[in-house]
Amino acid sequence: MHTVGGLFSGIGGIELGFEQAGFKILWSNEIDENCAKTYRHNHKHELINEDIRKIDFGKLKPVDILTGGFPCQAFSVAGYRKGFKDDRGNMFFEICRAIEELPKKPKVLMLENVKNIKGHDHGKTAKVITNSLRELGYSVFWNVFNTSVHAGIPQNRERTFIICFKDEADWEFNLKKSCSKSFSEQMPLPKAKNKKNIKEILETGEIDEKFYYKQDFYAYKDLKKTIKSKDTVYQWRRVYVRENKSGECPTLTANMGTGGHNVPLVLDNLGIRKLTPRECLSLQGYPKSFKFPDTVAQSQRYKQAGNSVTVKLIYKIAEVIKKSID
Repeated sequence: MHTVGGLFSGIGGIELGFEQAGFKILWSNEIDENCAKTYRHNHKHELINEDIRKIDFGKLKPVDILTGGFPCQAFSVAGYRKGFKDDRGNMFFEICRAIEELPKKPKVLMLENVKNIKGHDHGKTAKVITNSLRELGYSVFWNVFNTSVHAGIPQNRERTFIICFKDEADWEFNLKKSCSKSFSEQMPLPKAKNKKNIKEILETGEIDEKFYYKQDFYAYKDLKKTIKSKDTVYQWRRVYVRENKSGECPTLTANMGTGGHNVPLVLDNLGIRKLTPRECLSLQGYPKSFKFPDTVAQSQRYKQAGNSVTVKLIYKIAEVIKKSID
């Protein structure tokens, strides 16, 4: 069974997707204490809850695949695209350090970031990333996948996936095929069939009244004036409400639970309400068995769901990687 190590793991969406595809997770790393609570509540393997800069990777078990959703804020529109000038952008180089220090270089890398990263700084950021990985002995493939198109879940979420294969002359055994060629022949990822609609995502049964907006809310009249359909998700963006006419949820964000910015709203029989954290997890492809612990606050639950990857999409990518290296 192929083994996986995870960096910048959040609540473990990448690890869960690889597990579903038949990989074994040996260890993961996440610095955030609240994410670590949710991670440990749902995963049994080792989690190193520590600053990645303090980890001695030479002491960890070698893995076949190294994954990492390295911090995207420095490259996103919301993060003002500071890139490597932002400490969060420099976390990419910790991945390079991990590759060099692990007892054996991983055969495959799967890195995730925002769609904008390839065009950031007129392509210079992507060039630095690509050259750094090539210098470490990897062939590098850049792909952009969409949760709606490729995972069949009604969220318009585009993300960049950087998938790399170690120079095959450096593998420990003779390969019957070129793994990188096999991977490239399976790209682009096929579109999902039987796409879900938003009503299949929304919770059934009674929803806690704390998620509903009351008439005394300062912007209630504006919300009521705009929000008319029960078949889509709206997004409140501080000063206006935007309807997603495609019937999909706009991209979930980390700050959607902190007030009137990027808040996903729906209309049901009882009124206008925010999506619940559980619904946000469903829009990221998490199974119903995945739970937030009681000790994690509502605002943190929204942040964790918004920062996560789409599990079903990771599963599909992991399946392609598995076919490429088996």
